[in-house]
Amino acid sequence: MAYLLDANVFISAKNLHYGFDFCPAFWEWLVERHRAGSVFSVEKVGYELRDVEDELSEWADVRGPSFFVPPDGTVAPSFRSVSEWTTGRHYEPAAIANFLQVADYYLAAQAHAGGHIVVTHEVPSSSIRKIKIPDVCIGLGITCVTPYEMLRRERARFVLGRAI
Repeated sequence: MAYLLDANVFISAKNLHYGFDFCPAFWEWLVERHRAGSVFSVEKVGYELRDVEDELSEWADVRGPSFFVPPDGTVAPSFRSVSEWTTGRHYEPAAIANFLQVADYYLAAQAHAGGHIVVTHEVPSSSIRKIKIPDVCIGLGITCVTPYEMLRRERARFVLGRAI
């Protein structure tokens, strides 16, 4: 079991609470936990992060496919399960078509296949116009947490050291 991070976790961290310039410990913690085998993301999230040329895209590019894991043969049944769940609900056809093309679909399928925990800032929604990751997770019995819940569960500590 590992944590699979949604793109919004990385983007919000960079733009808000854990900027590279003032909280490098967050980014170091992600790398450390990845090396320990407990923090990953999916290939499609890596593509999304690398689409914008900035500090985050450079960080993601260095991590490569060991961090942003491509789907393998074991994920195929879960792709089917996630697809069947979304098409069997009340969502508008455009919402379903969009969901099945974006990283969220891959994130949910890979979490489902591996028994992993999804980490996202998204919250459940009753909208029929957009499929949210937490709704898929609830529907398929996948654990879904916020980044803050992950950090607390893992007892992450970003302690100030000696001032430079």
